[in-house]
Amino acid sequence: ASFEAAKQQETLEGQVRTLYYFKDKGGEFTFKHLSEMMIYSANRIPEIADDIVNIDNAMKWGFAWKLGPFETWDALGVAKSVEKMKAAGMSVPAWVEEMLQKGDAFYRLENGVQKYYDPASKAYKPVPLPKGIISLPSLKDQKKVVASNAGASLIDLGDGVACLEFHSKMNAIGDEIISMVNESVDIVSRSFEGLVIANHAENFSVGANLPVILFAAQEEEWDDLDFMVKAFQDSFMRLKYMDKPVVAAPAGMALGGGCEICLAADRVRFAGETYMGLVEVGVGLLPAGGGTKELLIRNTENLFEVAKGGVYPAQIELKPYVARAFENIAMAKVATSGPEAVKMGFLRSTDKMTVNRDYLIDDAKNMVLGMNKEGYVVPRPKTGIRVGGRRLKAVFDVVLWTMKESHFVTEHDVTVSQRVAHVLCGGDVYDGTLVTEQHLLDLEREAFLSLCGQPKTQERIAHMLSTGKPLRN
Repeated sequence: ASFEAAKQQETLEGQVRTLYYFKDKGGEFTFKHLSEMMIYSANRIPEIADDIVNIDNAMKWGFAWKLGPFETWDALGVAKSVEKMKAAGMSVPAWVEEMLQKGDAFYRLENGVQKYYDPASKAYKPVPLPKGIISLPSLKDQKKVVASNAGASLIDLGDGVACLEFHSKMNAIGDEIISMVNESVDIVSRSFEGLVIANHAENFSVGANLPVILFAAQEEEWDDLDFMVKAFQDSFMRLKYMDKPVVAAPAGMALGGGCEICLAADRVRFAGETYMGLVEVGVGLLPAGGGTKELLIRNTENLFEVAKGGVYPAQIELKPYVARAFENIAMAKVATSGPEAVKMGFLRSTDKMTVNRDYLIDDAKNMVLGMNKEGYVVPRPKTGIRVGGRRLKAVFDVVLWTMKESHFVTEHDVTVSQRVAHVLCGGDVYDGTLVTEQHLLDLEREAFLSLCGQPKTQERIAHMLSTGKPLRN
């Protein structure tokens, strides 16, 4: 029962706290294990480290813990947990009880400065931070929030750069985030030199808000769903063509809509450990926030450079480049690292990596400043995107038929993949037709709505929401 209760918590701190205080076997195990670990850690000061910060960092950096021993203790509530430990006959180090007379936690935020309790001086000291580390909670405490709602906040990073931070559940993109994207575009365009999109959460964003999509589809509220997808597309297009540079800084999972907002940015400063992909096919849908359109553009945008030398552009065969985009979307491929995302075409060679995530936001901020220093040129909407049309779509149809006959894919897999191919090929047009970005967005939205009406797609979404695993129906 403790595991099921912990699963309902949105944060790691909430999950650990639920397990620790739950009265069953799982709770008893968690209580004993964590209590002994935290007491042992407290007794090792100053034997192995002079302060709690170095112990916490050692366990996070060296052993990949999400929270250090003393950060875990804070998450549990120090006073409440000490009381429980004493009731169980455990001996708590004297300096921890001394700390409880001065404060209720090992760490606390004072006027935007993160402080820790130092047993030697019996006082709170500022946590030493190397130059180049930006803390969004610290900036919030310093009243640097420019605008905010339940899903996202716009924060002033200084030097004329703002940061759009997501803080919804799993950073899923819903109405609040879309609203804040539009508000951020207005504010940054008017009052800042550029925008960074980043957060400190474990995952950058896991995509769109599936429960809302499923509810609208089941209630057949097609006009509302169309409006929702159109708002999604329009906000990302505003972001892409804003008159100030935009740098996305993903880390962890950047899936679905989380990937699409990165594709809409001018550049991406990605963490080494970034898992990026357009995974909508896994729930019977396709990327409709501009992701399908952007992946087509990124795979074909450099093909026309040979025209400068006099070679007729139509001589370049689109198929292998469009096929790369089709394979990534139709197979819901996810890059397992930032560099792999570049190889797969989700990111460009101009996008750069930060190995230590602690420096990611500052590196993204410096990238914005560097783009302005270089002379930022506002991009213009593309109107001459060459597509393969009916001829190329027929090639994909044959491939999908072969895979179905060979029992590699289901009939609904074919239906979804055909919609993906339809968008990537520019719709029902002749080979070599030049289309606009808006044309491709309209195809995305039309295909997305048609798939939402499919019972098998609704089954896939419901199964994903209830189990967290894809359904092959």
